[in-house]
Amino acid sequence: MNARRSPWARVEGLLLPIAGLVVTTLLWWAGVELLQEEKPLLARFAPRPTFDALVDLLQSGEIWPDVRASLRRVVIALALATAIGIPLGVGIGSLRRFRSAATPTFQFIRMVSPLAWTPLAIIVLGVGDSPVLFLLVIGGVWPIMLNTASGVQSIDPRWISVARSLGANRTEVFRTITWPAIKPHVLTGIRLAVGVAWIILVPAEMLGVDSGLGYAILDARDRLAYSEMMAVVLIIGFVGMLIDTVARALLSDRPPLFRLLQRRARGPERMRPASVRQAELAASDLDQPRHLS
Repeated sequence: MNARRSPWARVEGLLLPIAGLVVTTLLWWAGVELLQEEKPLLARFAPRPTFDALVDLLQSGEIWPDVRASLRRVVIALALATAIGIPLGVGIGSLRRFRSAATPTFQFIRMVSPLAWTPLAIIVLGVGDSPVLFLLVIGGVWPIMLNTASGVQSIDPRWISVARSLGANRTEVFRTITWPAIKPHVLTGIRLAVGVAWIILVPAEMLGVDSGLGYAILDARDRLAYSEMMAVVLIIGFVGMLIDTVARALLSDRPPLFRLLQRRARGPERMRPASVRQAELAASDLDQPRHLS
């Protein structure tokens, strides 16, 4: 079976998402048309004035500082959540007593909506970036921690026993066995945390900050610029989609750029002897942990 996609399949893969967006826009327009007689204010939320406001925002550059502020908060919060979540996940996955003692507390806190901590965050941390970062971290740490713990628990204990019998210390065991085994789980957790953080970001930025996309929505509402408010909503969706696409590319086990460079370094596969390819396959198999029989 040919692994390459046919030209029609590529065209179809491009046209179907566009068709879906067109249908969604038509439904948006139809809904406004049906309801604006009862609520004339809805006419300002229609696609045409929204897209006009979107063009004005992008051309004037007024929205870019808010986009940068939101992205900066997400990156900082993601770094903090990763620094907290990976050690906690390793501890929960490898230490039975710690897992038994900490799991009820972690599950209780995880079930509380991050936004429920808003009053406490403002009282303790004041206004500004600190409470926003706190809400993002407390929402994003759980996917990283739980996925890391799942990866640690999936490791066959016999791999570690063999490594220790060969004289490996804890650092060497983590570097050669634990980290390669949990890396896909950690990357999945980070990608999920990115989505969670972006969802929490907008309502969190409505709390005492003067920049960011959440603040831009409140500012447009206060100025009764409803078309601009809808345009900011579209920008939030587009930026979120872009973040998810970039996260999938960068947080895969082997990013696309790495695969491209690897193919170029190796040269065309068909030009290389079969014995060389078999030797490389055997070497790559040795790099992967295997279950002992």
